[in-house]
Amino acid sequence: MRILSIIGLLVALALVGAGCGDDDSSDSGSSGGDQAAETQGSDDGGGDSGGGGGAAQTLKLSADPGGALKFDKSTLTAKAGKATIVLDNPSSLPHAVEVEGQGIEEETDTIGKGETAKVTVDLKPGKYEYYCPVDGHKAGGMTGTLTVQ
Repeated sequence: MRILSIIGLLVALALVGAGCGDDDSSDSGSSGGDQAAETQGSDDGGGDSGGGGGAAQTLKLSADPGGALKFDKSTLTAKAGKATIVLDNPSSLPHAVEVEGQGIEEETDTIGKGETAKVTVDLKPGKYEYYCPVDGHKAGGMTGTLTVQ
């Protein structure tokens, strides 16, 4: 009886671990615990690193620290051009962020509590969706809209 309980626990842990990983071989994202964003997002969810020069904008996003399946912002805004989305994960659940739309589909690595991940995309004017690609998180409401002007 005890061996069946242990086997059941191992199978459950394997299933949870399988659902938390990256689902493709894209190396568009990277993770690291101490990566800092260059620019803080504004209250409306957007941010940029300044005027001309083609500098990439940095948009900050965070998972809910309490474990709810949501980001701290449901909308982000940016200007057309290169933008880096920086995801901070204060939650005990694994998370990532994927940007999709206008021919773009890029995501970060899946990260754990206390880690940070980035993805840089070249944005055209229009609407994009961002969401957590970890199994069940998008369906649970971990989504948002990125508007590019």
